[in-house]
Amino acid sequence: MKAIIITSPGGPEVLQLQEVEDPQIQDDEVLIKVEATAINRADTLQRNGLHPPPKGASQYPGLECSGTIEAIGRNVTRWKIGDQVCALLSGGGYAEKVAVPAGQVLPVPSGISLKDATSFPEVACTVWSTVFMMSRLSAGETFLIHGGSSGIGTFAIQIAKYYGAKVFVTAGNEEKLAVCKDLGADVCINYKTEDFAARVREETKGKGVDVILDNIGGAYFQRNLDSLNVDGRLFIIGFMGGTVTEVNLSGLLSRRLTVQGAGLRNRSTENKALIVSEVEKKVWPAIVAGKVKPVVYKHLPLSEAAEAHQLMESSKHIGKILLVP
Repeated sequence: MKAIIITSPGGPEVLQLQEVEDPQIQDDEVLIKVEATAINRADTLQRNGLHPPPKGASQYPGLECSGTIEAIGRNVTRWKIGDQVCALLSGGGYAEKVAVPAGQVLPVPSGISLKDATSFPEVACTVWSTVFMMSRLSAGETFLIHGGSSGIGTFAIQIAKYYGAKVFVTAGNEEKLAVCKDLGADVCINYKTEDFAARVREETKGKGVDVILDNIGGAYFQRNLDSLNVDGRLFIIGFMGGTVTEVNLSGLLSRRLTVQGAGLRNRSTENKALIVSEVEKKVWPAIVAGKVKPVVYKHLPLSEAAEAHQLMESSKHIGKILLVP
């Protein structure tokens, strides 16, 4: 099969399409013939040598895919050859075929094309596991999403609105904010022209929001704490603004704040299967009902993975960038 190889750590040009061995499946895995995969920020980190795959995972990048099941391991009961599915991966999506534990496979939601289905597994599992399973966002609460126009952001807006939250977003230009508004965001903040913490205080009459999903890290840490309501929860899923900062912690005690962080890729197979199962129960019905839609910026051929990474790193995109073998 063909797959994208990271020839050495570096810029997008190190991504090369090469002929490689087909993956071998274990007894509890399925083999998927890939229809499409999607770019995630973690892929660009892996390309730079900063986010290695977990032990035993494929060395090729790609954390999600959609496609058709071509083979099943002897312990697999739910899936059969020919099923159209999408899946959460630990790696290997940038290829024509990928082996994946059966518990990380999801049916393609009705009404969604096989190609566009790849836009859901990573964002749905990330947002559901962090915002809902761990930070327990509930109806009537307020929720701030940084990077509202990203793949994670565009999904988080829709699922939070579906579950009855009031949604605040930050993004860097008016076009991105307009898309966020169309997806249902209630308060849209241009972080380049205004201080999000001041705007949050103003919009919440000084209370702050209940939950924040943050991919910036250090650069926003103090302002995130300052933007939280009593019993507020800050969830950090990325460090685009660095990992080191100086902070005044006094608000943690007086407002009983919670700060959490988590990744998805390095969780155990069992933990991923639990998250995927929750996503199928709680998120898939919202997609089938048309309340959560795929937001796809561009489809590119797998051979143009380098261009796709350049696009991701330019941050010009809105929603997901897909690669098609």
